[in-house]
Amino acid sequence: MTHVHTRSEIHLNLFATACGHHAAAWRAPDSAVERIGAIEYWEQLAQLAERGCLDAFFLADGQALGPGSAPVRYFDPLTTLAAVARATERIGLVATISSTFWTPFPAARMLASLDHLSGGRAGVNVVTSMTDAEARNHGMDRLPGREQRYARAEEFIVAMQGLWDSWEDGAVRADRDGAYLDAARIHPVDHRGRYFEVAGPLTVPRSPQGRPVVLQAGASEPGRALAARYAEGIYAVAWDAQAGRRYRADLRRRVAAAGRNPDDVVVMPGLVTEVASTEREARARRAELDALLPVAESLRQLSFFVGQDASDWELDAPVPELPPVEEFTGPVGRYATVLRMIETRKPTVRELLGLLAAGGGHATLIGTPEQVAETMLNWVDSGAADGFNLMPPTLPGSLEDVVEQLVPELQRRGRFRREYRETTLRERWSRE
Repeated sequence: MTHVHTRSEIHLNLFATACGHHAAAWRAPDSAVERIGAIEYWEQLAQLAERGCLDAFFLADGQALGPGSAPVRYFDPLTTLAAVARATERIGLVATISSTFWTPFPAARMLASLDHLSGGRAGVNVVTSMTDAEARNHGMDRLPGREQRYARAEEFIVAMQGLWDSWEDGAVRADRDGAYLDAARIHPVDHRGRYFEVAGPLTVPRSPQGRPVVLQAGASEPGRALAARYAEGIYAVAWDAQAGRRYRADLRRRVAAAGRNPDDVVVMPGLVTEVASTEREARARRAELDALLPVAESLRQLSFFVGQDASDWELDAPVPELPPVEEFTGPVGRYATVLRMIETRKPTVRELLGLLAAGGGHATLIGTPEQVAETMLNWVDSGAADGFNLMPPTLPGSLEDVVEQLVPELQRRGRFRREYRETTLRERWSRE
């Protein structure tokens, strides 16, 4: 049965990356491309998101340079968030950690440290890495198979949580006339598994949240299974509300089957927004960005997605008819999303390149604050999402539009907080 929401407040995260999520954002004359290597830039993005009372500030990660001409990731997420923790007061701080390459002890130690530094605002997005180029930076010829990667990810989470739990509350006594620690409240972990052996205990006392919040981006079958067992927040991909409802209903069913309460898991699809005072202005702004795309490179990417040569397609004509998904032999998920984009938006080739450039299959809403807010709330109220992982096309520009125009509209409708009431990220995501 699909769970339909009551009219509750929605969740909004900022997914921060370089100059924004549109592949050509950095090419714009007013882009922040010269500033992305300065920690002040990231601190200011987080401060802007905090001004909008967003739930959390989220950073993805990669262990190798990717293809294409977009700016690279400069800094390690945990290092960045340690600085951001000192520049902010209330917003959650979520770092991506690859269970394919990390081991549980340093991950648990750094995340517990971040939780202490931030007063209980830390979260971790546990991922399995995706490319052989990343594996070669960690002494491997190629990535392990998917089944092995997800088995390692599960054991990684279990061992990491065991380390966080190795200190009880009150273990630090700091009794000047007696002991600093209460040894009876600190326990070994003695984890011995297929991938890790961890003695414990952790060298960091129990953190303000007890445990940092665990998130996952489970799309594949093993990814969904892992998310259902351990995730407290899920970053999802859904082009439209119908896909969102299917995904969220499936995840909630799996969470219940794992013996957990589905209401304890926050599902947040990625959302690309272009917000302006008129729909015409919002569309014009998007068109300006799309015009900056390197056409040949974008058409090569499209060719890969659709399994045929698109290099001679006419940019301002409708997309040529494509075969049904049943006849496609490449990556089916992405192809199905491209077909759904064409069916629902009927874009020109240039518009399709822009949709793919800004979100690559994530939901995209272009319009006034009222229009965008209405659609977002329709998603939430129909059971397609608990909130959204915001992917602004440009940074800081599109984020300013969210904070100054979209958030006030959601607040006016009584669907988004006007101030932070909770101290920790876990409290913010609790339904109690």
